[in-house]
Amino acid sequence: MDLLAEKTVVAIQIIIVLAPIIMTPVIMYSCRISDKLRNGLSVATAAITFILSLTLYPFIKNGGIVQLSLFEILPNLEISLRLDLLSFSLAALASFVWLLATLYSLDYMAKEHACGRYYPVLIFTLGSCLGIFFAGDLFSLFVFFELMSIIAYILVIHEQTEEALKAGYKYLVMTIIGGLALFFGIIIVFELGGTVSLGVGPIIQERSTLGLIAFICFLIGFGMKAGMFPLHVWLPDAHPVAPSPASALLSGIMLKTGAYGLVRVIFFVYSYQLLQTSNWNDILAVLAVITILLGSAVALTQTDIKRRLAYSSISQLGYVLLGLSIFNNNAITGAIFHIFSHAFMKSALFLAAGAIIWKTGKRNIADFKGLGRQMPVTMGCFALAALAMIGIPPLNGFLSKWTLALGALDAGVPGFVLVLLISSLLNALYYLPIIIPAFFELPDELAADHHADEHDEPPVKIEEATPLMLSAIVILALCTIFFGLTPNNIAFSLSRLTAVFLLGGGGF
Repeated sequence: MDLLAEKTVVAIQIIIVLAPIIMTPVIMYSCRISDKLRNGLSVATAAITFILSLTLYPFIKNGGIVQLSLFEILPNLEISLRLDLLSFSLAALASFVWLLATLYSLDYMAKEHACGRYYPVLIFTLGSCLGIFFAGDLFSLFVFFELMSIIAYILVIHEQTEEALKAGYKYLVMTIIGGLALFFGIIIVFELGGTVSLGVGPIIQERSTLGLIAFICFLIGFGMKAGMFPLHVWLPDAHPVAPSPASALLSGIMLKTGAYGLVRVIFFVYSYQLLQTSNWNDILAVLAVITILLGSAVALTQTDIKRRLAYSSISQLGYVLLGLSIFNNNAITGAIFHIFSHAFMKSALFLAAGAIIWKTGKRNIADFKGLGRQMPVTMGCFALAALAMIGIPPLNGFLSKWTLALGALDAGVPGFVLVLLISSLLNALYYLPIIIPAFFELPDELAADHHADEHDEPPVKIEEATPLMLSAIVILALCTIFFGLTPNNIAFSLSRLTAVFLLGGGGF
């Protein structure tokens, strides 16, 4: 890549990261002028970041890498940017889902309080997430990671109910613990390697006690954000109390920052060969299996729709962690692709659940009977995303699980395939009892008064959400088909290229 092209890439990255951050006070001030202006600026900012992210594709489609230091804080400690296949893929994914969630928020939040706080926080969090994905060193990643984690607290407590404040407190405590662990791990890496840059090759190349301690610190810091057992305790409380578009982003995107951090640690701070020979990856594998099974099992017991989806997110992120613990092409491809898959599936589910709550006030799963007749589009999209989560072909969830299973077999660990199958069965057990009554049973209030012939259709009024909310839900639901078993699957191709890139040394 020539110097001019490299400077162009860096300029675009800087704009992508700084635009949402700079626009935050502008959006906050615009509330004094007009709600429509505030909403328009929020959508425009999210749209610009998405469009600019796509413009980076020509620079990385052939494996191009840009690593540039912006300025030095201390010797060998700098703020830097990096662009490679992994950072591009996740930046494009995050900005796309964020744009849809922002559009959805326009109607969902119209009657809510404190919108003048909600939209600036939403956009600032977008900039922080993109800063994480474009960070060129561990210190820069840590700064943006902490910014995202702390500002997201405001989204968690947005409702300002007692339940929301308790969930926010737990989230904040876990965030501080995770941040301290990350900080300690980064200090150890700097001491052992003399740098924290992600562009110099594996920083830690020899097995040592300090190296193991740093690895555990990274598991704590990034694993907490990814909802990994036993650090998942904040997640089932935080996601249900947040506004539904924020829940979609917490689960669909912000959890992925933890997985992204672990990818950088495994392949850039260490080498996967070192982790494999020292068996440190077994720690991640064991925690991943527990996370998968625990999340699925506890989800079965939840009666609140958003709590069930939250525990499901814990289980689904376990798939990503499991793939990252197996160092072969199929496993890493499956892990990266499941980041894409889960973002589409879970965002669609949370937004659909939010539309149901917004329109009907119903949160208890037992009250969802007949909703498929009242809100056919919303429940149809929910059903589609849920079937993808279960792993029904040809949807994208099947493709990611299939690839992960192939990776487990390639590594000679068929027990992991059994874990995936059990989890899929559990997924079916907690999603089908939502879908089937919604479409094939009558609401309790109608069933009690329905004495006509069993073949007669009761008069049920259609109560869909607004077109803007539905458009976001439908697009995400269609992504589960488009990125499934279809030709020219861009997300799967990027995942496979990224796996080759990571296993080949990350471009060093």
